[in-house]
Amino acid sequence: MPTFTSSDGARLAYTDTTPAHTAAPGRTVVLVAGYAMPATGWALQEDSLLAAGHRVVAFDRRSHGASADVLWGQRIARHGADLHELLLHLRLEDAVLVGQSMGASTIWAMVDLFGTSRVAGVLTIDQTPKLVNDAAWSHGFYGMTPEDSGTFFDDGIPDTGRGARVDPAAPGVRRLVERIGGFPAVRTPNAPETVRLLRDHGLQDWRDVVARLDVPFAMVAGRDSQLWPCSHAAAAVGDNPHGRAVVIEDAGHATNLDQPDVFDEHLLAFLRAL
Repeated sequence: MPTFTSSDGARLAYTDTTPAHTAAPGRTVVLVAGYAMPATGWALQEDSLLAAGHRVVAFDRRSHGASADVLWGQRIARHGADLHELLLHLRLEDAVLVGQSMGASTIWAMVDLFGTSRVAGVLTIDQTPKLVNDAAWSHGFYGMTPEDSGTFFDDGIPDTGRGARVDPAAPGVRRLVERIGGFPAVRTPNAPETVRLLRDHGLQDWRDVVARLDVPFAMVAGRDSQLWPCSHAAAAVGDNPHGRAVVIEDAGHATNLDQPDVFDEHLLAFLRAL
């Protein structure tokens, strides 16, 4: 995989694939995976995007996938800066950013810090903009409150006992495994180099960033997400005229794995509308 070095010295990996045959190149779509997931987990989406004529860049965040394991910069703001530096490295000026779970938070952090001058659109997958529930927000991580927010992720990601977990025997997962020759190389959720990142992620509130997004965006949620209510998408979009909420049935938090064909249809429709 090609790499570049971030401004703070981390070696970051990515893939950059263009369609084999297309008369009119489509969009450049940058895929940002969730916590502990590698870029290879996007393989099914990459196939659909390439078939539709789009260039696909899949980013491995620091200490994810093929990128370097580093103990520094493990906060969402720095991950957002890394994404911005990837756009600069590839000289992308009209990118469509797609983020699943923490990948969505990475995108919001980048937009918060650097704006949308290099962004044509944003699509996020099953990520609430605020994980901590309180009297004014009930769309956060199940069971997470201000009282336990500082220690909630000390042992990794808690089992909520809700929703639909990823089923290794599900058709979408089997297709991905066949496509990449095995299960994606998922990192340990409580690894010391990233558990600080998980804690930082859990304390963020991106609602103001979503409310002020000035490019077309879609927030996709899994109806049966095991982490938070799917209502987070509509609640976050609110009255922002640039955004819309989409709920995919029979899908959990890994919406693009649980229902890859349905998700890809929504993604391609979003791109066509830009």
